[in-house]
Formats: sequence, C-alpha cells, structure tokens
Amino acid sequence: MELLVTLVLLGLLLSNNCSASVVINRYNDEGCVLKPELIREIQSYKDVTKLIMDNIKNTTGKEMYEEYTRFIDKFGARLSGSDNLEHAIDHMINMTHSYGLNDVTTEEVDAPHWVRGEETAFMSSPRKKHIAILGFGSSVPTPPEGITAEAIVVKSFTELEKMNDESVKGKIVVFNPPYVSYGVTVAYRSQGATKAAMKGAVATLVRSITPYSLYTLHTGAQFYGDNVIKIPTAAITVEDAHLLERLQKEGEKIVITIKMSNTFDIKKSRNTLVDLKGKSEPNKLVIVSGHIDSWDVGEGAMDDGGGMFISWFAPVLLNRLGLKPKRTVRAILWTAEEPGLVGAAAYLDKHKHELNDIDFIMESDEGTFSPEGLIVGGSNQTVCVIQEVLKLFSPVDKVEKSDGPGSDIVLIIKQGVPGASLMNKNERYFYFHHSEADTMDVQNKEDVIDSAAFWAAVSYVIADLSIDIPRF
Repeated sequence: MELLVTLVLLGLLLSNNCSASVVINRYNDEGCVLKPELIREIQSYKDVTKLIMDNIKNTTGKEMYEEYTRFIDKFGARLSGSDNLEHAIDHMINMTHSYGLNDVTTEEVDAPHWVRGEETAFMSSPRKKHIAILGFGSSVPTPPEGITAEAIVVKSFTELEKMNDESVKGKIVVFNPPYVSYGVTVAYRSQGATKAAMKGAVATLVRSITPYSLYTLHTGAQFYGDNVIKIPTAAITVEDAHLLERLQKEGEKIVITIKMSNTFDIKKSRNTLVDLKGKSEPNKLVIVSGHIDSWDVGEGAMDDGGGMFISWFAPVLLNRLGLKPKRTVRAILWTAEEPGLVGAAAYLDKHKHELNDIDFIMESDEGTFSPEGLIVGGSNQTVCVIQEVLKLFSPVDKVEKSDGPGSDIVLIIKQGVPGASLMNKNERYFYFHHSEADTMDVQNKEDVIDSAAFWAAVSYVIADLSIDIPRF
C-alpha cells in the first residue's frame, strides 16, 4: 500500500505534465556544437533509415495495422486490474513469439482495480432533467440511496477558496472551468474532490476535460489528498456544465441527486518487455514504450493502443530485417498507466540501480496521428544530438524541449535519463480522450503506419550510434 500512496502523490504532481501543453519551447540549433565526425556518422544512416521506413510504409506496416485493428476489436477496453487486460497482455506475448522474437519477459505489478457500477444523476429543481455522469477513477461510491443536495457552480479553485465554508458545506460543487489546455484544466478532475471536501462539500461534478463536446463524457484518474473526507466525483458534459452555470446566474436553486456504485481492490498485472538484443553493448538500452491498459470507456484505440503497437513493432520489425544495433532496443508495454503511472513506477523501483544502462527512453502516449518529430527531455547537448538525428527524417524533424515529455517515462526522465515522446498532429486528441469516442474510427491507417516507420527507424539510429546520448 505504501507504493499506492506514493503513486497517488505522483499522480497529483504529474497530472499537469501528461499532455502536449508540457512543451516549453521550440528548440533551434543555434549554439549546438557537435563534432564533425559525429555529424558525418549520423548522416551515414540515411540509407538504413530509408530501408526501414520504406519497408514499413510499403509492406509490413499494413500487416502491423491489421494486427492492431484485430487487437482493439478483440479486446476493446483494457481496464487496470481486469482479466481482459491480462488476456490482452498474453496476446501480445504470444504474437511476439509468432513473429520470431523470443526475448520476451514480464514483471509483476500490483495494479489498482477500480470498477464502476451504476452511475446516475437527476436534477429535480428548477426543472426535471437527467444529467449524464461518468465517475472518475478511484472515486468512492455514494450511499445506496444516493446523495441529494443543492448544487453550486464555480469556475475556479480561487472562486471556491474565497467562499465561506458554510456556503459550501453539504453542497455538490460543480466545477465549470474554461478549457485552457489539458495540462492546466485537468487539475479540476484530479484535485477537485479534495478541494471541495476541504470546504465541506458532499460531492463534485466536473466539466469534462475537453475543448470540444457533442454531449460526450470524459473520465480519468483523480486523487484524494491526505486527511480529507473522500467524496464521490464524476464528469458531466460541457453542455450540462454550461446549463447549470446559466441556471445559477438566473438565481435558480439547483438540486441534484447523484447515485454512484463501484468497487476497488488490488490485482496482479504485468509490464511486458520485448528485447532485440544489441550486438556489441546488449546491457545498454534504448527503450520505446506505450501503455497497454485503458479506461473502461471506448476501446483504448488512441489512448494508448496505437502508441503501444508502434513501440511493440519497433524491435519486432528490426529483428525481421536482420538489423541489430549496438545497443538493445527494448519495447515496454506499460501496465496500469491510467490509474497513476503504476507500471512505470514499479519498473523504476525494480530497475533503479540500472538507470545508467538506459541510453534513451521514448514513449508514444499522445496519439499516433501524422508524426512531426520528438518532444525531448534532457540537456541542451541531448537536444542537439537528437536534432541532428532528426535531420535524417525531414520533414518529420521538429524538436521541442520539455521538462516532462510523456507520461510513464517522465518518472525515469526525472532521474536524469534522457528521453522523448512522439510529437504528432494531435490537435483533436482531447476531443476523444478518455471517452466512449476513443475507437478505431479516430485513427488513420496511413498516419499510424507513418508513426511506426519513424518510431522504428529513429530508435535504430539512436541505439546504433557510437556515442551514448548525453545526459543531464
């Protein structure tokens, strides 16, 4: 349980770092001074990168996409701690063997298993209306009879904090913040219940964290702070949040009944490691990764089926082509990312004495739309080297520097390991994120194949360079 407490705190701290908004600035190469021999070495990979990418774009990528589609169609949502997730993990292990790569291991993880039950909300005053809700992960249930209370709408934590405790006590707090970015606005999902409970609220409803809505609900993890009463918390649609705010401004008393049931326990899950052993420095790792679990709504096709699949495919494809780089290319299929980076934290704990062996770590967890480049965490010299590598992939050559690229990998990058996440044209990612709309229809076949081609080729180059990637 100590691990889970740590994960809750980590989730609270990291929730603002799990989106494209983590980008600090667009990097440029002014001030980059690389040795001429290194530049020439990187340029020498032009032919092999073309070989890898042409192979994926013209032949094997189509096969990969078919496997990906079958996987999503067969397993759908893969909730942390569920039997379905474990069956999905078994499927990926068996498929790896069938593709001729047998260096596959799993590492056991204690995974949170939160299962939603009935969830309803009904506004009885000032008029009768059913309010669609979707509970946030780890929310406590309501009493069986539900909670009936007056609702008050606030647009910010600051507005809530300025209110007298007596005016909040016993109420349902409805958070209707303007959407700024996922990284900023997600705090109302992850911290809202705690903030409201501290003022005496009995439940919270939070406008779904999305810039666009067709009456869609978006779930996600939330984290209770220490020494607060745990109160039920759920998402409502953007449309209903706006309605409730208008009713309040018109002076109406809003009364809502919420009923939520759920269960929570801990189950065993597994991180899955797929290795293509390096030919001269097999103990050194270039890691590509994505998480195999998803929320229980939608099918987890975008978050993170696509990122998981292109990461799995990198060592599988390189092995098929007979391309073994100097270092080991390791694909990690993280488990239990959604409830708080649980699989990544377990991997870090197990391998904390081996971090110096990780040359570079990458993750795709913000969509697999048309690739644009990499968001890099590391020193300026790290970024200089990666920028030089990406010149091989023009026009997929954008580099942006960030303090926290990715979600799972940020835990390892914070330990001084350089890394990057996939930058792609994901402007509409949060339209579908954590909702029933996260299905294969969100994906574009050519974009996923292009992402896979870039991902495999760039991981090969980094793993084969004569130098280690500079550290912090």
